[in-house]
Amino acid sequence: MGVDYYNILKVNRNANDDDLKKAYRRLAMKWHPDKNPNSKKEAEAKFKQISEAYDVLSDPQKRAIYDQYGEEGLKGAPPPGSPSGSGFPFGSSASNDFRFNPRNAEDIFAEFFGSSPFGFGSTGPGRSMRFQSDNGGMFGGFGGGGSENVFRSYNEGMGAGMPRKPLPVETKLPCTLEELYSGSTRKMKISRNAVNSNGRLVPETEILTIDVKPGWKRGTKITFPDKGNEQPNQLPADLVFVIDEKPHDVYKRDGNDLIVTQKVSLAEALAGPTVNLTTLDRRNLTFPVSEVVSPGYEVVIAKEGMPIVKEPGKRGNLRVKFEVKFPARLTSEQRVGLKRILGG
Repeated sequence: MGVDYYNILKVNRNANDDDLKKAYRRLAMKWHPDKNPNSKKEAEAKFKQISEAYDVLSDPQKRAIYDQYGEEGLKGAPPPGSPSGSGFPFGSSASNDFRFNPRNAEDIFAEFFGSSPFGFGSTGPGRSMRFQSDNGGMFGGFGGGGSENVFRSYNEGMGAGMPRKPLPVETKLPCTLEELYSGSTRKMKISRNAVNSNGRLVPETEILTIDVKPGWKRGTKITFPDKGNEQPNQLPADLVFVIDEKPHDVYKRDGNDLIVTQKVSLAEALAGPTVNLTTLDRRNLTFPVSEVVSPGYEVVIAKEGMPIVKEPGKRGNLRVKFEVKFPARLTSEQRVGLKRILGG
């Protein structure tokens, strides 16, 4: 029979569609070349073999031919030892109109896992897209040039087939904490290569609008399908902006909560300080603390944190942490006074 596709997928000959999918998912993730950088050639061979096995066994027509005639039947050649064209489903190889062309391995993989399951796609040789934010700053450009492919194709080295879909182009979109608190609209000018009607690469610019939603977190992705660089005989790449959070002078974010640190003197800590804050949406927030503030003391103010994206109208908490500043030295009179007041 030649190649044993059932053994390659580690399934029995009665395996159903679910069995095949489970086997393919497990083995494809194990042997994908991007997951085996130290043994890429071996992984590529295994990966193609696994994909071909799934392609055959998941297709009822191909599977029926394979089960009866083996690998040779799929490829239109008579089984070893049999007369050419005798009793063979597609005749001799000379007159055979059927040709087994295995589907592209990466196309099958992308159907199961998406285009970039291992977090790749933001680097690669020759990337030349440029991005300009609405405040005029350039960021996220990828250097390179020459005659190299602008993207490392997700189907690289996998043979002919459908037009290739390159890996997505990812670039960070830095946002202030105020933008992520209240939301904002960002205008991004992109410069990319596009294929014109004559099949030539020409530079192209476009303005993209991104509606930053209140509560978005670092790592949130906004995808613009087919807005990446183009290449002849290749599908355009998707363009993905990834939210990044700029540091804030006053507030720090902890999930849906906001944290602010207040420095108070020892006298304020003992007498009870009054906290004055300006919120991220420019409101004045004032509240007294009636208790004695010890180092590490924290006050929690409900619903003054970040908006919760999945629960509209709800917010996290504001956590105010106190740092007590102790005096470097005391006079004799101050020591005596403190002892008298504190009963020490």
